[in-house]
Amino acid sequence: MSIEVERKRHLPDGPARVVSRLEELGYKASGPATETDTYFSRPDVDYLATVECLRVRQRGEFAEITYKPASNGRTHGEDDIIAKRETNVPLSGGEAAKDALALLSAVGMVELVTVRKSRTDYRSPGRGGVTVALDEVQGLGWYVETEVTDPDPDAAAGELQATEEALGLARFPVISRSYRDLLLAGPA
Repeated sequence: MSIEVERKRHLPDGPARVVSRLEELGYKASGPATETDTYFSRPDVDYLATVECLRVRQRGEFAEITYKPASNGRTHGEDDIIAKRETNVPLSGGEAAKDALALLSAVGMVELVTVRKSRTDYRSPGRGGVTVALDEVQGLGWYVETEVTDPDPDAAAGELQATEEALGLARFPVISRSYRDLLLAGPA
């Protein structure tokens, strides 16, 4: 089973410089796609405190339920690289996202917030497990998220670091909080 290793950075001046560098390096874009993520928590466990994730994602006709377990020192390193196993359940049918939201509410899950973003994914030929996503998040602005999927979290972290260096991302501030948490916190 693969581990998803990721790090997010804020792009206060927008994505133009990053897009230019991605194109120079031969990355190919797919999107943009609008994603709507509705986050939930249990009534007896505060997922904000445990840094767990339970969400329903909708992108066009696609929908899925995702769960990411609680964070700890091993899953969320000092370098703001997050490495967790994800459980994704793809859903089909035009009403799948609506039905998933209704199901989670019916079993007592508490809706926290809905995040709306426009995402463009970039992939490099020859680097299959690497995705660089540019997100314009409603109410928050522009972000770049580098993700590497690999069974070995250390190898994935090294690949993530090398990708960020090649793209010149070190000058952008690292954001350790999720879009969910940033929206719930309100304006800085």
